[in-house]
Amino acid sequence: MKKSILSIFLVYLCSYGLWALTDQELLRQADSLVSYYNMDFSAEYTIVQDRPGQSRSTTVAGIFRRDSRETYVIVILQPAISRGQGYLKQDKTLWFYDPESRRFNSTNSTERFQNTNARNSDFTRSTLAEDYRITGGEDAALGRFRCRVLNLEALTNEVTYPKMKIWISEDGLVRKTEDYSLSGQLLRSSAIPDYYQIGNRFVPKRMLFVEELKGAVIDGKFVNEKTQFTINKPSFEAVADSVFSKTFLETVNR
Repeated sequence: MKKSILSIFLVYLCSYGLWALTDQELLRQADSLVSYYNMDFSAEYTIVQDRPGQSRSTTVAGIFRRDSRETYVIVILQPAISRGQGYLKQDKTLWFYDPESRRFNSTNSTERFQNTNARNSDFTRSTLAEDYRITGGEDAALGRFRCRVLNLEALTNEVTYPKMKIWISEDGLVRKTEDYSLSGQLLRSSAIPDYYQIGNRFVPKRMLFVEELKGAVIDGKFVNEKTQFTINKPSFEAVADSVFSKTFLETVNR
C-alpha cells in the first residue's frame, strides 16, 4: 500500500512539477525519501579522499542505521591501520572507539570523518525540515534535472552548517547542496547524481563532497580537496539489536 501511494505521488509530481507542493512540503518529502523509520539500513561505504599533490586515500566502512531510535554504527574495515575503529551514535551522543587503546571518546557530529571532507553528520538520516527554515526558493536547471532551489537557515546551533542551499529534483530527491558559514562564505559543495530505489525508499549510489576553501595550487590552478562516497550492498534487512552497542564495537574484530 505504501509503495502504491509513493508511486502515485511520484507520477503526480513528475506530471505537475515541483510546484504542486509548497517549499516546506517539498523539504519534508526530500527528508522522508532517504529516511528509514520502519526498517533498519546497512551498507558498505567506500570513501575516497583526494588531496591535490598527495596520494589518494581509501577507507571502507560498514554502516548500520536504525532511524527509529536515532542511532547508527560505523565500523572501519580498511585500511588495515584503522581496522576496528568505530562510531556509535545514540540520540545526540556520538562515540568514537579506538581498538588500540580500547577506549571510547565522545566526539561531535560536526567533526570530520576519518580526516576526510565528509562530516559525521553525513551518515545519519536527513533532518533538513526539522533543523532549518526556508528563507527563499527558485526554479533552476541542474544538468539534466529540473530543480527547486531552496535557501535554508539553521533553527539550532547543533547542525554542521548554519546556512545551506539545496537543489531538489522533480522526483523529490536532493541532487546538490552548498554549505555556508553564518557570514555567507561557501564552505563545501556536494553532489548526489544517482540513487538506488529499493521498494519505496531511496539510497544514494554516490556522493561527492568538494571542500571550497581547502586544496592546493597545481600547475598554476587551484584544485579543491574532494571526498567521494560510493555506497555498495544497500540492505533493509533487520539488524540485530546487539549491533547498536559499545559491546559490538569492542568485540567485532576480536
